[in-house]
Amino acid sequence: MVCLGNICRSPLAEGILKSKVSENVYVDSAGTAAYHVGELPDKRSISVAKKYGIDLTNQRARKFTVKDFEAFDLIYAMDQSNYQNILSLSRNNEDEQKVQLILNKIDANSNQDVPDPYYGGNDGFENVYQLLDEACEIIASKIK
Repeated sequence: MVCLGNICRSPLAEGILKSKVSENVYVDSAGTAAYHVGELPDKRSISVAKKYGIDLTNQRARKFTVKDFEAFDLIYAMDQSNYQNILSLSRNNEDEQKVQLILNKIDANSNQDVPDPYYGGNDGFENVYQLLDEACEIIASKIK
């Protein structure tokens, strides 16, 4: 799960997907920028996740690296910009094939972005939660 700073959208996506799959499935998140490395998710992400019984306080922001192509079978980008940033690090076609826009799980080939709620209010975080919950439900159903 990858967004820009790894404090709003991708930590929510990580927490939501983890809540829907077995412990044997490794789920992680990262950001394409290093703005918040080592920090907790945004307090609004923590709050909306907690509302739904998901704890994000064990997560710390980290930067996406080339090694993530080796560590993960699937890489979900939250928006077009981060999708392009991830692809710019890919080494080959196999790496590129792992990268998808997460909302395409809901509406194939729609190429919709998960809106960045950082500069908005709490409603934006609720909206992002609902979008990611729907996408993660589809992802989890294919993993099971």
